[in-house]
Amino acid sequence: MPRVKRGTAAHKRKKRLLSEAKGYYGARRSQVRKARETLLRAGAFAYRDRKARKRVVRSLWITRINAAARLSDLSYNQFIHGLKLASVDLDRKVLADMAVRDQEGFRRIAEIAKTHLTRKREQRAAAAAARGAA
Repeated sequence: MPRVKRGTAAHKRKKRLLSEAKGYYGARRSQVRKARETLLRAGAFAYRDRKARKRVVRSLWITRINAAARLSDLSYNQFIHGLKLASVDLDRKVLADMAVRDQEGFRRIAEIAKTHLTRKREQRAAAAAARGAA
């Protein structure tokens, strides 16, 4: 049985690792051990920040929706509650895009939310008056 020489596999593995570490500072790009540690850490940060980016972008959408809703005299939570009452199924990404690119369309949606909110308030007031009279 012939002897197996493993040098090429190790060399290929180290070469791949060092090519991934291109652009790093100092020994982090040229020494295998430092490059491996740096890449491991970079991967952990990348994984964490892919999750964090989703939270940051959602927060940006909410900020944009809130700013546009306040132009129609609604707070963010009143606006979202009004949309739920009106059974409008637009997600925050679409609403934020409309707030930036289509202010007139957003204003119409805000009016729909506002009418459903006032309807709900009137129903509550009528129910409270009926309870008070009984």
